[in-house]
Amino acid sequence: MSFVELIFRKVEYISKRLFVQHLLITISVSPLPIMYQIGVIIGSTRQPRVCPQISNFVINTIEKSIFQMNEFKLKEIDLKDINLPLYDESGIPRSIVNAVNYDHDHTREWSKLISSLDGFIFISPQYNWGYPASLKNAIDYLYHEWSNKPCMLVTYGGHGGIQCDAQLRVVFQGLKMRASPTKVCITFPNHDFLQKASKGLNLSSSEINLLQHYENDIYNAFNEILVDLN
Repeated sequence: MSFVELIFRKVEYISKRLFVQHLLITISVSPLPIMYQIGVIIGSTRQPRVCPQISNFVINTIEKSIFQMNEFKLKEIDLKDINLPLYDESGIPRSIVNAVNYDHDHTREWSKLISSLDGFIFISPQYNWGYPASLKNAIDYLYHEWSNKPCMLVTYGGHGGIQCDAQLRVVFQGLKMRASPTKVCITFPNHDFLQKASKGLNLSSSEINLLQHYENDIYNAFNEILVDLN
C-alpha cells in the first residue's frame, strides 16, 4: 500500500468516526416528541343517554383527521363511572394545592386523573338552558388541576346546547382555563333523531352521518387546543 493510499484510508476512518459521534450527540440532545394527554369528558350520567355516542363521534372525527396522532392521546372519561358524590370536601378547592390535603380518597383519585391530563374536550347535553349537575359537580371538586389548561366544548340537543356552551365558558373563565374560540353546538337534525337520542337508543351509522357537517368545527376547535399546547 502506497503512502498516499494510507493517508486516504486514515482520513476516511477519522471522517466516519466523526460522523458517528456527531450522530450520537444529535440523538442525545434532540428533544423527544411530546405526547399530549387529552381527556374527553362525558358530562351526562343519566340512563339512558346518548352522550357516549356523541363522544365516540367526536373521537372518531379527530382520529380520522389529518392531525399527527403521535402528538396526542385521547382518554375518554365517563363521569358515570367516576361516580363522584355531591361535593363533600370541607376545604375550598382553590386553597388546596396538594392532593394529600383533600379529605376523601375519591377526590384524591379525581385530582390525580385530572392532573395527568394536558387538555380537555367536554361533551355535554343542554338541560333547561344549562349544563348537567353531574358535570358542574365534577368540575367544582377541583381548581388548580384544571387551571391554565386548554379545553374545547361540544354541546348538543334540540337547539344545539348554545346556552350550555355560554354558561360553561363562564365557568372555564373562572377556572382560568383557555377555551377554544370555535364552538361545536350540535343540533339534532330532525324529530326522529331527537326522540332516539333522548331515549338513549343506538344511532345507526347513517344517522351519525347526519352530523358530518359539524366535523369542521370539531377539527378547528381541537386544532386550537394543539396550537395552545405547542
